[in-house]
Amino acid sequence: MAMKVMLIEDNQDILDILEYALTDNGYEVVSSTNADILTRLNLIKPDIILIDECLCDVDTGSIHCQRLKSQKATENIPVMLLSAYPHIEELAVTAKADGYIKKPFDIHELSPAIQFTLNQNKSVSYSPVH
Repeated sequence: MAMKVMLIEDNQDILDILEYALTDNGYEVVSSTNADILTRLNLIKPDIILIDECLCDVDTGSIHCQRLKSQKATENIPVMLLSAYPHIEELAVTAKADGYIKKPFDIHELSPAIQFTLNQNKSVSYSPVH
């Protein structure tokens, strides 16, 4: 069974590229341009969540990540932040994210970064992709 990735990216072009790359690497992808999809976590049951920091929503990706990590039902779902923000590493630590991908990134490093994060124990580790 394919690993399921929940992908949240507000830029439709980037979302399409990421979705194509992930699907091409064997992942099942459920994507959205906004964080409303997080309300369907129980139905989707993702193995990992990739969320952009700068969303058009009221809250940022890191705020959504903090919420997920503070709730017993969702604290063990790995979350990776996506961002061009220059201090993404510090932001990921603060949000208790399991990893991050710094934009721009090499599309060929996307799957290895996700696998690295999925294979880590539950301690916070970071998989920077430059």
